[in-house]
Amino acid sequence: MNDKFNISATAKAAAVIDYRELARRRLPPFLFEYIDGGSYAEVTLRRNTADLEALALRQRVLCDVSDIDLSTTLFGQKFDMPIGLAPVGLTGMYARRGEVQAIHAAQAAGTAFCLSTMSVCSLDEVAAASSAPFWFQLYMIRDRGFMRSLLEKAKALGCSALVFTVDMPVPGSRYRDYRSGLAGASNLTGQLRRFGQALTHPRWAWDVGVRGRPHLLGNLAPVLHEKSGLEDFMGWIGSNFDPSVKWGDLDFIRETWDGPLIIKGILDPEDARMAAEIGADGIIVSNHGGRQLDGALSTVRALPAISDAVGDQLTILADSGVRSGLDVVRMLALGAHGVLLGRAWVYALAAVGGEGVSHVLRLMEAEMRVAMALTGRTRIDQIDRSMLASQDN
Repeated sequence: MNDKFNISATAKAAAVIDYRELARRRLPPFLFEYIDGGSYAEVTLRRNTADLEALALRQRVLCDVSDIDLSTTLFGQKFDMPIGLAPVGLTGMYARRGEVQAIHAAQAAGTAFCLSTMSVCSLDEVAAASSAPFWFQLYMIRDRGFMRSLLEKAKALGCSALVFTVDMPVPGSRYRDYRSGLAGASNLTGQLRRFGQALTHPRWAWDVGVRGRPHLLGNLAPVLHEKSGLEDFMGWIGSNFDPSVKWGDLDFIRETWDGPLIIKGILDPEDARMAAEIGADGIIVSNHGGRQLDGALSTVRALPAISDAVGDQLTILADSGVRSGLDVVRMLALGAHGVLLGRAWVYALAAVGGEGVSHVLRLMEAEMRVAMALTGRTRIDQIDRSMLASQDN
């Protein structure tokens, strides 16, 4: 994709959410619906954004806010702001070598990046492109030998933290994927539907489908043959996650991984306490972006009770529904120490590539600075619940 297109497209995005429509236009429907949708009736998906938007901030005036510092330290690493790019599977299907473009953008902005197990670009490729340590995300997989090899590789390549996702013992049913042709159809039928959609989006088809080599399957290459398609990739995911996993099984992780361990997918204070008891270093309060249990609490609703339960024992991160720097400040005010972006950065990556991700991070930073200035805060550690305004009549 050339620079002229990048500059033109980023100029059309005044806010992060503007990239959603740009992504919708560029992507084949099966990919847009995969990243945009949630499970079942998408109740939790809608709650994630609505509950954040409803959270009011206290405006304060005549405070000296001439020197605002967004920097923070998470798991021993200093970052320029408390924002990271969450692990998102199949990112390399949204832009050519998408995970590499994303890590370049994140590290240039001084923010964290977490690579998904289900990435198109492998650990080796991303590590070769990286200028600093990054995080790696892993699921509990039936094949413990394959898990161990991934952990050993992540460790050898210098990954600085492991994000272990626990809220997907079975995948939630996502109606949009069936309607778009990504799921539910036979191999040939699904291939034909997706091929037809790709033909109507030639810019994506050439840049990603042909030049991007998404068929190489990244971290799953050792367990899928070279001619595997998207059906094989998705099928492997559905049949190889382990629904029998229990808290005690995390001992297996600790046998191989001795770095910071972050448990992703916590929504209940009791589970947060269990994470602390088993020796996790942090948790991510998350409902998987509304893609798992429909009807579950939004992350922002779940966050305060979890912060009260373990905020002095664990580093708490949060994701799901964040679409602006104001949303980041709201999450921090409720007890998060850092916030991960999911759809926000993937929309931008899909629309214009890495420059879009860089632009999203610049927008987030600018919006955070304004929110902090108008609430009278100049440091991240000053952000707390006293910033929140009551809307009671």
